[in-house]
Amino acid sequence: MSEHPSSFPAGHTRHMTVDENSAGQRLDNFLMRELKGVPRTRLYRALRKGEVRVNKGRVRADYRLVIGDSVRLPPLHQPSVPALPGIPFKQVELLSRQIVYEDDDLLAIDKPSGLAVHGGSGLNFGLIECLRKMRPEARYLELVHRLDRDTSGLILIAKRAAVLRELHRQLREKHIDKRYFALVAGKWPRAMRVVDAPLEKNFLQSGERMVRVNAGGKRAVTEFSVVERLAGATLLEARPITGRTHQIRVHAQHAGFPVLGDDKYRDDRSESFARRAGLKRLFLHAASLRFSLPDTAELNLQAPLDDYLKKILEISRK
Repeated sequence: MSEHPSSFPAGHTRHMTVDENSAGQRLDNFLMRELKGVPRTRLYRALRKGEVRVNKGRVRADYRLVIGDSVRLPPLHQPSVPALPGIPFKQVELLSRQIVYEDDDLLAIDKPSGLAVHGGSGLNFGLIECLRKMRPEARYLELVHRLDRDTSGLILIAKRAAVLRELHRQLREKHIDKRYFALVAGKWPRAMRVVDAPLEKNFLQSGERMVRVNAGGKRAVTEFSVVERLAGATLLEARPITGRTHQIRVHAQHAGFPVLGDDKYRDDRSESFARRAGLKRLFLHAASLRFSLPDTAELNLQAPLDDYLKKILEISRK
C-alpha cells in the first residue's frame, strides 16, 4: 500500500493506493488495519457519511479493494502505537536457527516449546513479535495459524496478504495436511484410528481457557495412528481434520490416554509416567505440513523431534 501527497495538511487526510497486499480485502477490514485503535463504530460512521472514499466515490463496507484503487482516509484519532517490547537477543538468535523454510511468500519456523505465538495475557512478546524484531525491514509478517504455547513444531508465517488469504482458504477447506507426534500414557489400541467428539471452550474463574467434550460444542475430528509402543506409553501420529483449540490434547484425554506432560488435561497415570521419565513439558510436536500454493510445487515441510523429546523417548524405551 503506497501513499501519495494530497491537498490536505500532513498528518490529516491521507490518500493510499492499493497494492497486492491489500487487493481483494474488504474495505472495512482494510480500514481496521490502517486505522488501528479507531473504534469500529466510528469507522462505519465514516463510511456512511462518505468520509472514506474509493476513487473519489462512496462505497459500501463490503467493497473488495482492487490494485490501483485510491482510498481516502479521513483524519480520525488513533491512539499512539506502543513500541515493540524488549525482546532478549538470545530469543531472536534462537529463532534465526529454527527457520525450516523460507521464500518470498512464506516463512516456516520450528517453534520451541514455551514460546507463545503472540504477546498478550500477561506476555510481553511471542513468536510474531520476535520475528518482526528479527526482520525490521519486512513489510508484512502475519501468522497463518497457531500452536499452543507448550506445543513445539512447525508454524507458518505469511509474507504477503494474498498468501495469507490463500492459506486461510486451504485451512477452511481442509487442504493442508498437518501431522503431530504425541506421546500418550498407556497402550493406545491400534483399532482406535479416529476420535470424533465435539468440543466446547470454557473459561475458569481465573481466566484460564479449558476445552471439554460436549454434545453442544463444535464438531472436532482427529485421526490417530500408532508409531511406536513403549513400556507404559505410546508414541502416536495425530492428524487433526478440524482445527479446534487444544483438539489433540482433549481428544487424547477423552479416549483415555492423555498426552504426557500436559498440565491441563492429565490424569494420575499420565502424571506418574511423566514424573518417572523426567518429562517437564508437553510432549506434543507439530512434525509436518504438506500443502501447495498457486504456481508452486507441493511443499512437504518436516521438523523432527528436538533433542529433549528424543531423550525422553530413549528413557521411556528403557
